[in-house]
Amino acid sequence: MVSNGLNQKGFAMKSLFLNFTGLLFIFAMALTPLLADDKKAPAENTATASSEVMLTAGTWNDVETLVKSHKGKIVVIDIWSTSCLPCMTEFPNLVKIHDAHKDQIVCISFNVDYVGIKNKGADYYRPRVEEFLKKENAAFTNFLCTSESDKVFQTLELSSIPAVYVYDAQGKLAQRFDDSMLDDGEEEAFTYEKDINPLLKKLLAQQK
Repeated sequence: MVSNGLNQKGFAMKSLFLNFTGLLFIFAMALTPLLADDKKAPAENTATASSEVMLTAGTWNDVETLVKSHKGKIVVIDIWSTSCLPCMTEFPNLVKIHDAHKDQIVCISFNVDYVGIKNKGADYYRPRVEEFLKKENAAFTNFLCTSESDKVFQTLELSSIPAVYVYDAQGKLAQRFDDSMLDDGEEEAFTYEKDINPLLKKLLAQQK
């Protein structure tokens, strides 16, 4: 009798242990997806941030149309190329302006990497242009010019880049910054910090 009782008690304890182990297994299985989701969260956030940076094929005519549609706001257009080191050095300052004044200033970047080579259309340059824009988190309007860069320079009477156009809230060209502003002894014709930001500060003050 005692032997049977011990056996029954042992069987009961074994059953309890198995039930407890089973519950732990179920709990672990339920928790695993939650932990997996937590690990995936940063990647999803990164994808969202990158998706804000977009590159649209277009021409200078598209830029002019956009400027007209933004009357009431100051517009800054940066003409640049990935082959232009000064352009890429100054570009982060355009991003800073957008981040600080996105409600009052419209920032536009106009890339002129396309030079007209037959087997290298504008889209050939898209990957490297997009890579740079995403690295800089340029979450504003970005154009990939589909016209040959030389033709753009001829149309705008530009001899080189970087070049920046600033339009006031009335849609009038306030100033163009280009290499014609280069002074003797200076390495760069203009910079955002020294030349463009003070103009923007003045234009913003006029709106108050």
